[in-house]
Amino acid sequence: MSASAQKIRRYLVAGVQLTSREDVAENLARCEALVREAAARGASLVALPENFSFFGDEAKKLASAEPLDGPVLTRLASLAAELHIHIVAGGFPERASVPGKVHNTLVVFGPRGERLAVYRKIHLFDVDLPGAGQRYRESDTVVPGDETVVVDTELGKLGLSICYDVRFPELYRQLAEKGAELILVPAAFTQYTGKDHWHALLRARAIENQAYVLAPGQFGQHNPKRATYGKSVLIDPWGLVVAQAGDREGVVIGEVDFAELDRVRAELPALRHRRLP
Repeated sequence: MSASAQKIRRYLVAGVQLTSREDVAENLARCEALVREAAARGASLVALPENFSFFGDEAKKLASAEPLDGPVLTRLASLAAELHIHIVAGGFPERASVPGKVHNTLVVFGPRGERLAVYRKIHLFDVDLPGAGQRYRESDTVVPGDETVVVDTELGKLGLSICYDVRFPELYRQLAEKGAELILVPAAFTQYTGKDHWHALLRARAIENQAYVLAPGQFGQHNPKRATYGKSVLIDPWGLVVAQAGDREGVVIGEVDFAELDRVRAELPALRHRRLP
């Protein structure tokens, strides 16, 4: 029987909010503890934020890079199988074929520990924020992906993205056209941009694509040069906040109900009304 035929129509999802730093072992231990907490509270899917395994110096990030079958993802696959849940590894440095660079890669694991999907971040965070005295050049160390990814699971069709992608609505429309019902946006949003843009962008992506959006984020001070906004959130297809994390590490958990998604799409069938000149 196909994943879509077995689809579960109502379940709990969780986003893990972290303050990751440079110690991979410590970061993973914290991830595991919070994933276990989420599973104990009934979550069928648990999503980790961007940079969950490492957040720090760029040279050290390159040194921490692993292949898809490396220790970091192997540990998460085993955890998914043990807990019988879906785990979304929200963005880690995957070794790339280009010397001196990595991919920023998201991986979805199923409840038997199987790797269901891989997404490599398409839009790289190359910005100058003079108001915050900050400059970022993700492209210095990261090779962009070139494929939109929607994976059909027993929990519905998951649309995959990472952080800065959220500013590019055309990507999310492609996810919607491929049937995305729950969109993942693991992130490490800066405090400077997050306070004004985080909720507005995420709610817009939910409303215009009539999908649930789960956005687990990094929070707090990671090093002297980088602080993130947090406010990990689950948003429903009407654009309402279902659940939101506080200003600390922890778990945000809420319900995905596809009867509600079906109702929104039936009452306001904007996805069917789309016309291009």
